[in-house]
Amino acid sequence: MGATTRERDGAHLCFGTAHERVFHPYGFLTAGVVGRPELRFSIYLLPARPEWDYLRNVDEGAPGLGYASKRLLRIAFPKIHITRPVSGIRIERDVPILLSDGTTLRANVFRPDRPGHYPVLMSAHPYGKDVLPRRSPFGYLPLTQYRFIRSPDPITFSAYTSWEAPDPCFWVPRGYSVINVDLRGFGSSEGVGILFSDQEAEDIVQVIDWAAAQSWSSGKVGMNGVSYLAISQWKVAALRPKSLSAICPWEGFTDVYRDVAYPGGVREDGFIRFWASMTERAGYVLGSLRADQLAHPDWDDFWAERAPALERIEVPALICASFSDQALHTRGSFEAFRRIGSKHRFLYTHRGGKWSTYYSPASLALQARFFDCFLKGEDNGMVDSPRVRLEVRASGDRVHAVRDESAWPLPRTRWTRLFLGPGELREETLGGTTTVDFDAPWGGVSFAVRAPQDFELSGPMKLRLKVELNGGSDAYLFVAVRKFDGKRSVAFEGPFGFGRDVVTKGWMRLAHRRLDESRSEPHRPFHPCDRAEPLPPGEVAEVEIELMPSSTFFRRDELMRLDVQGHWFWRRSALFGMFPGDYTPSAACKVILHLGGKDGAHLLVPRIV
Repeated sequence: MGATTRERDGAHLCFGTAHERVFHPYGFLTAGVVGRPELRFSIYLLPARPEWDYLRNVDEGAPGLGYASKRLLRIAFPKIHITRPVSGIRIERDVPILLSDGTTLRANVFRPDRPGHYPVLMSAHPYGKDVLPRRSPFGYLPLTQYRFIRSPDPITFSAYTSWEAPDPCFWVPRGYSVINVDLRGFGSSEGVGILFSDQEAEDIVQVIDWAAAQSWSSGKVGMNGVSYLAISQWKVAALRPKSLSAICPWEGFTDVYRDVAYPGGVREDGFIRFWASMTERAGYVLGSLRADQLAHPDWDDFWAERAPALERIEVPALICASFSDQALHTRGSFEAFRRIGSKHRFLYTHRGGKWSTYYSPASLALQARFFDCFLKGEDNGMVDSPRVRLEVRASGDRVHAVRDESAWPLPRTRWTRLFLGPGELREETLGGTTTVDFDAPWGGVSFAVRAPQDFELSGPMKLRLKVELNGGSDAYLFVAVRKFDGKRSVAFEGPFGFGRDVVTKGWMRLAHRRLDESRSEPHRPFHPCDRAEPLPPGEVAEVEIELMPSSTFFRRDELMRLDVQGHWFWRRSALFGMFPGDYTPSAACKVILHLGGKDGAHLLVPRIV
């Protein structure tokens, strides 16, 4: 297909697409689905300034053969070290816990093999408490998930550790009992489960009451774990069970609709399918999350029933909110820290690997200090600790700074507007008005600015656009902020172990552009997404797009680039893209962005001073 070029205000805008059909016997590794047409595209933005010639291709940083070869190596030999169980632990397996409706849940209990009353750390999940590393002549073998979801750093835990759960061999020697529970309908527990439901939370509350009443328990219970083991804590804590004394949700979303299923109203088509299929095969569950997602494209009672009442949470909370999980847990974790009612709440941020961070010595030391304070009553200074631990990255493998902060967003943030001009981001809006456009779904445009000095951006971002459509009444916009060092796209750690992520990203379905002003903030728009409102032909709509929290250091002369396009940035591939994440591309239409004028299109960035 030939490209079309138009010249406007000294910038040459060049649009083109090329289609190539790819077939591979290992489709999930390369293209995600065998026989799926992969679209290779070139979208060029050629500013008149020759020193910006590396803005031409918006696909910089996509994984290549070097990345793929390393992925293959780690699939065969993951960086997982599994240690032998330590002595002094008493194990009781498949302990029955009778619920009020007659259903029996089962749990594995790990506790000190000596008399005493010990606080309890509990996790509850659908992944199977008995799914543990297998012993072989070559040592313990890691779970399959660790092979196909990359970890940038080594991970160490014991052979008693199930998927994303606390390691009993760390906690029991420190004077804790550890309970790992199969949710209703999963593992060896009875019944039929409803994921993310009130019933699930009420079941866990009864398990907490049971644990607090045991002869070996101190009566104080905490919850700890990653992902679903974090998600399950929100609704439980909102019910305020008497014996729940502290929670540590380590990267757990809080809004299934906005965080995962339909960010910005755009349908997620990769992870949801993968995860729903996996969990539905593993247990007895009512309904299908994928089918329900397709049946509920707008926010409605189905999604509201699965959202926790975060403001009701009062127990002390240590929340991990990573910058590397922007397509899954990032938004919800920061929302929880912002909204929960706990007097003692602490935020731990990072942009490393999810599990390598959770099981790292530094993170475990913080978790132990937190639970020692609120479950054991130790006066260890945790109560007076700074609220926020902030990690600032210069790149995926380079930490610029780690420091304590008093709040999030940072109180000293200088919210700065960078106005969009053809091919550039600028401090002042254009004197006149102009437009740039692209053909959705496979086209896009870019805007860039070079750092005049060293600076840090830490916080969420917001993009404000003025959009017109030609040939359609709705479109999906995918937005990314990238960093360039010279002509090289700087890679960051991303969701699902993806090692070629951008600084931050956002999504927007134009038909869901309506704002709820009462729930929006100057730096964070909130869209109800409760009904679709098509954009009439010829009408220019103001659109605000939420970009995920991030924390990035830019050196002088490095470049920051904003990309806006009509499809997801990477293919669904474990070797050459982001697996399993994927999103529905936009319907075909021409997207026209109006630039300049009073309060023109701009990117609001959190500059730290």
